[in-house]
Amino acid sequence: MSIIREKEKDMKIVNNEKGKVKADHYTPSSPSKMNDSIILKKRHCITNLKTLTPHITCLAVHRNLLYAASLNLINVFELTHYSHIDSFNQSPSSGFVKSITFTNSKVFTAHQDRKIRVWLITPSKRHRLLSSLPTVTDRLRRCIVPRNYVTVRRHKTRLWIKHSDTVSGLAVNERFMYSVSWDRSFKVWDLLSYRCLESVKAHEDAINAVAVNGDGTVYTASADGSIKVWRRDGEAKRHKLVSNIGRQKSTVNALALEGGGAGLFSGGCDGEICRWECGKNGIVEMETLRGHGGAILCLIHVAGLLASASADLTVRIWQRERGSTNGYFCRAVLEGHEKPVKSLVAFSDAEGERDSNAIVTLFSGSLDGEIRVWEL
Repeated sequence: MSIIREKEKDMKIVNNEKGKVKADHYTPSSPSKMNDSIILKKRHCITNLKTLTPHITCLAVHRNLLYAASLNLINVFELTHYSHIDSFNQSPSSGFVKSITFTNSKVFTAHQDRKIRVWLITPSKRHRLLSSLPTVTDRLRRCIVPRNYVTVRRHKTRLWIKHSDTVSGLAVNERFMYSVSWDRSFKVWDLLSYRCLESVKAHEDAINAVAVNGDGTVYTASADGSIKVWRRDGEAKRHKLVSNIGRQKSTVNALALEGGGAGLFSGGCDGEICRWECGKNGIVEMETLRGHGGAILCLIHVAGLLASASADLTVRIWQRERGSTNGYFCRAVLEGHEKPVKSLVAFSDAEGERDSNAIVTLFSGSLDGEIRVWEL
């Protein structure tokens, strides 16, 4: 029953604005009149991968391995020859896997059952469960002190180190990991001790996405239509709100940082992508990218390219025109999925963020259970 409820909640996001968005589709000029830099010459699908179960919820890449979460199961593929080498988290009781992140030989996974699990990558590229967060030790040392309990709903309390709803996203920066949840909070974890250091009541509704840049600035996006910016106070060792990026027109589902953290992209149920930059008066909106005909479900930025996945069954590739300081333009529309595209991940052979000769390999995962591999 829990998996059915999760499907329903996911599809509310997918279908919330479906059919209501009037998209301004990008229409290219005649090729003879266009700068060659405007056209992505390679955008073909190399291959497609199938998992044993449908509903791809998230993708991740680490150490030449592709991780694909399908329902509760996490499938691992070797990228050299796209062969399936491992599956882990066979327990259906964990519910959907919502996010995957890494530190060296450790894998961290976020789950519908409100837990974060820690896995070890063995030398044989198998995965062994090490712990779940919060750890038993952390729970025991805090459970005897009444002030460590917070009210999560009427007549119900919980230790503040525990999430009380689905853990929807994870992000890692140096020695800290940040988790966000549909319980409207984000938590900060020490990656050495696995202890929960802090819990912040961040939004008025479910938090759908989190991103952290190199200087430790944390961005959270919520179903309440807001994006908030947080920084850690070194003396108090607590995160404080430094900016609230207004109220968007709809639920915010996805975030992506531009190379180096200079800019931020957000996407929501209205099918629009907003690009934000930090100005003299705080974070300001620089432009709005239109073209999708359904909710934005995922965003990633790699090698100067922005990729967006949508409930309209497509992936769009956006890029600045070479030598221009103008905004982003749609360079390609990737089609072929039969259901909403829920997740993206990519890697590049580029030495720099804006290497124009880079070859980017992009993976798109859909609710149809298919993973498509694209070369850009």
